[in-house]
Amino acid sequence: MEKITVEVVVERGIEKVWEFWNEPEHITQWAFASDTWECPRAENDARVGGKFVTRMAARDGSAAFDFSGTYTEVVLYEKIAYRMDDGRTASLSFEKVGENVTKIIETFDPESENPIEMQRGGWQAILSNFKTYAESI
Repeated sequence: MEKITVEVVVERGIEKVWEFWNEPEHITQWAFASDTWECPRAENDARVGGKFVTRMAARDGSAAFDFSGTYTEVVLYEKIAYRMDDGRTASLSFEKVGENVTKIIETFDPESENPIEMQRGGWQAILSNFKTYAESI
């Protein structure tokens, strides 16, 4: 299957964007696709061979899952690539487009259970949550 790409422009400097993307205390504030979900726990070892686990849960307790994987490439303020535990891959590029503006482009392998547009929408919603969070603190 063809990879899916989503992107967002965040009005924050690249150093803060990187921090907010990688520090667990920040990840728990934005890593979910809608207001009916939350991220109660996040672990992140952002280095090649390091692992991450992000717990995503419905606020009403009806569903939860761990999004997890292992980093295959980490270039400070520039790129993150990882292999999800189900074998799919993803990569992110962080581009400074202004003094306090950063563009994030995320490309990932789709899974086979849900329609492509649904997957694109979910990942884009998470990026939009990240933008909202990063611009508000």
